[in-house]
Amino acid sequence: MKLFTLDDLNYKGVEQGVHSWNNTKTNDFYYWHPDWLHIAEDAMGDHPKTQIDVPNGEKATEEHAKQAIIDHLNNGASA
Repeated sequence: MKLFTLDDLNYKGVEQGVHSWNNTKTNDFYYWHPDWLHIAEDAMGDHPKTQIDVPNGEKATEEHAKQAIIDHLNNGASA
């Protein structure tokens, strides 16, 4: 059973190219920049939380980032 869905993410906006979301259930924050292949716990990207799964030949998108956050939450977080 999946605990989290895309509806549990609240997009906070983009600042200097870094997108941010918080999880509405736990209020944890997640950050992503289009040059990163990971989701981070800080806006500098220095502390990765999870890698983004991007098919070969594609560039990471905001949709990939959101899915990586949900996958991370459902694979180790609790509600």
